[in-house]
Amino acid sequence: MEVSTRAVLTAVLAALMAVASFVVGAGVLEAAGELPVVVAAGLLALAIAAGWPILLGLPNVLGSSVVIALGGAGAVVVVTATRTQPYLEELPVVVALAVLLAFVNELARQDGRHRLVDSVAGTVTGVLVAASSAGWIAAERSHDGTALVVSAAVALAVAAAVSAMPLGPWLGALVTSGAAVVGGGAVGAVMAELGPAVGAVLGLAMGILVAALHALFDRLPALRRRAAAFTVVVLPVAVSGILVYVVGRVLVR
Repeated sequence: MEVSTRAVLTAVLAALMAVASFVVGAGVLEAAGELPVVVAAGLLALAIAAGWPILLGLPNVLGSSVVIALGGAGAVVVVTATRTQPYLEELPVVVALAVLLAFVNELARQDGRHRLVDSVAGTVTGVLVAASSAGWIAAERSHDGTALVVSAAVALAVAAAVSAMPLGPWLGALVTSGAAVVGGGAVGAVMAELGPAVGAVLGLAMGILVAALHALFDRLPALRRRAAAFTVVVLPVAVSGILVYVVGRVLVR
């Protein structure tokens, strides 16, 4: 999958997250409540689980995928079930249990357990990435949550689209971050409850994240495989969930 295709797909996923949040905030589907954002977060976690072991070349693909899927889905469930601040209070428990499952997964291997450290580290990292998607749910419930999520998602979409431009590493990172700042600030200005300054800070965070992930994964040989490439597509959207929630907690009162 070409880098431009991956960038466009990431932008589309981020835009869909913005739409899901707007639907919740505007009460378009009142009976559904926050279900669109919860479903989106759950699908992000499962998508990470499906391709992360392939992306990292882990030795036990099926076992690692199951552990990551359980950790990511568990994170979405507990954050959804937590109705008061702090919404991520129970998340460390889920991550801790998933880490234990990662060790159980290694004990169950019958292949000589080669590359044991790589397998454990890669699986636990995948759990953390998948669990990060639950941050979108917490962000949606925060003060001015819809404005927060929409601004961040739009900035992420802009950053992902711009990252496909054939620029040098440093210039590309600067242009990506700058475009995300403009996009986030513009949406923040439209959504008066958030403000352009907070939107711009969110945009900067999204831009740096996209640029860093682009530099980190763009040249991996595993991207020739469709599942690994799709994981890289989903990765910025999944990871940014926690980031959006943290920025919102610090800047939005």
